[in-house]
Amino acid sequence: MQHAPGFLAIVDAARARVRELSLAETEAAMRASAPPVLVDVREDREWDAGHIPGAIHLGKGVIERDIEGAIPAKDTPIVLYCGGGYRSLLAGDALQQMGYTNVASMAGGWRAYREAHPSE
Repeated sequence: MQHAPGFLAIVDAARARVRELSLAETEAAMRASAPPVLVDVREDREWDAGHIPGAIHLGKGVIERDIEGAIPAKDTPIVLYCGGGYRSLLAGDALQQMGYTNVASMAGGWRAYREAHPSE
């Protein structure tokens, strides 16, 4: 998908502020004794078509509204993912502005996961 220059500019700005984890780093974190909360920020139809096991769904359109009810402790480790890693960076930037202190975005998103796990 070809992204618009304005969108890419705000994603690059968010990338400077939000920590990114590779798929391998995310999967290792999920196997840890205290795993982060994995949050899928894609649209409802994308979530319904498939998602990473163990993830919760808070779409980017509602995450700022609903995050404090779903994850009230602002120091909770959170890893966000979307289709390719762009929307999750933007969502992570917003959560950090809201005071969440341990937020990361999974680089490559759902596409990276599907490439690594084609049979799931």
